[in-house]
Amino acid sequence: MSLKDIEINPITIRIEVDIKTQSNSFLIVVCDGKARITNLPHYGEAKIITRQEKVKRVKFDKGEDF
Repeated sequence: MSLKDIEINPITIRIEVDIKTQSNSFLIVVCDGKARITNLPHYGEAKIITRQEKVKRVKFDKGEDF
């Protein structure tokens, strides 16, 4: 899973996302004036790792029920 940059409007300081273009559940992470978006896996975990109040990493642990 890869994180893609989202544009933040510098005048209004707002994010605009068209949810119709997203396939299923998704995640938006905002840190240090940057925003990124990614789709969530159908099965698994998404972990957001922080350090000193900043996002350092987003980890995905995918799996499927047997």
